[in-house]
Order: sequence, then structure tokens, then C-alpha cells
Amino acid sequence: MAEKSLGRELWILGLNGCDERGKVICRYLKEGGYQARAAKPEELMEERPLGILLDLSPYSTDGWGIFTELIRNPQTREIPLLPVFLSEEGKVGGVFPAAGFFTLPIDTEYLVRRLVVLGLTEESDTWDLRAILVSRNGEERVSRAIESLGFEMVNAYTGKEGIALATTVSCYMAFAALMLPDMSAFELLDRFRLYPQTRNMPFFVLVKESMKEGEKAAMGQQIEHLVRKKELSRDEFLRFLRRRGGE
Repeated sequence: MAEKSLGRELWILGLNGCDERGKVICRYLKEGGYQARAAKPEELMEERPLGILLDLSPYSTDGWGIFTELIRNPQTREIPLLPVFLSEEGKVGGVFPAAGFFTLPIDTEYLVRRLVVLGLTEESDTWDLRAILVSRNGEERVSRAIESLGFEMVNAYTGKEGIALATTVSCYMAFAALMLPDMSAFELLDRFRLYPQTRNMPFFVLVKESMKEGEKAAMGQQIEHLVRKKELSRDEFLRFLRRRGGE
């Protein structure tokens, strides 16, 4: 069956179609002018939404499993994806607006193509630009792909080192492994928002093709600790979508 376009409709995944936990975020989205509903991953076989909001909290229905499948599947990996944290009652506790996600081992051709499509390579021939890569393993294939586009690579091996380098050396964009020795990529992204040098820097997350159950549980707990007992208002939440959509 051919895919159907759904205009401005956004889907919230990870709720197992549960409208109750999705009430708050759906209301926020509708008040912001979007069509929105809780959906199930299997619906992507026939339809494509404008974008996906995915609950990665410990209360989600296999949020991390859905996450890895979405970003590694060529049929879904280009759908805009915004990870969120919803409390047990469905309150919006956190939003993690990465510029994109890539699976490891890296698909070099796809990485290069996405950066070109996003317009992030247009000035690399004119200016000496740097990109920072934060990963305990260095990810040499990622570095080579980015260097092939004319960027100088800056390497960091922990989140703290990444913050120190990115705030002292001018960097055009950042790549970080999802799980770092001292924090997650989402925490690093959150900290980058605190500094004027890195606040608006495109930030990409590198994710293993599959995650063990223990890794999923650890990441769920990590972001739960990161958001603590936060609750975003409608306007605070919608700002993330407007920044991503260029509105």
C-alpha cells in the first residue's frame, strides 16, 4: 500500500496508543496549531506523519526499542524525531531537540547526504570550520566522513571534556555518542544550551544499532534524573518545535 501524507499531523509514540498519558502533550500540540495523536509504530507501515515525538521515559512502552528501530530503518530514519520525557501522568518533563540521529557503525553515505540536505556543508569550502566529536571510542569512520566534507575535527572522550573544548574552541556542529563515560548525550545537549557558544550548535547523537535491556533501563533512569520533577508549560514546550521548524 502506498504511504499516505498526513499534512501537519504529529504522532506521539511509546504510549502503546494510550490516549490517557498523551492528553497533555496532544493538547499542547493542538493549541500550537498541530494535528496530533497517540499512535503505534506499526502504523508507519502505511502512513507518514509530519514528525514523531517519542516518549523515552521509564513509563513508555518500549520507547528505546522504538527509538533504535526508527533511526536505523531507511524507511523511517528521515522522519523528524523529537525525544521527550513524559511523567507517569503524562506531564511533559523534558524535551531533547537533537538535530538528528545516526546509528553505529556509521552509514557514511547517509551521514554525508543528511548533512548536505540540512545545509550544514555549504560554508565548509569558504571558511575553516570545526566539528566536535564526543565519544569514548573516537569513532574514526565518523571523523573521516566529516573531514571529507572539509571540517577540522576536535575530539573529546567525555562529556565534561566536550563542554570544555566546545566552549573554548569555536565549533560549527557537534556529534556525541548516546552513552558517554560521565553522562548521556542528552545531558550533554542540555548543558550545551547553557552556553552562548554552543546553545544553537547543531547537535547529532550517535546510537548503537541495538541496545541491551540493561542499557535501556540505565538510559531511562538517567534522563529521569536529568529532568527530575520538571514540568514544561505549553509555551515552553512549543518553543522547541518552533525552533526546529524554523517558525
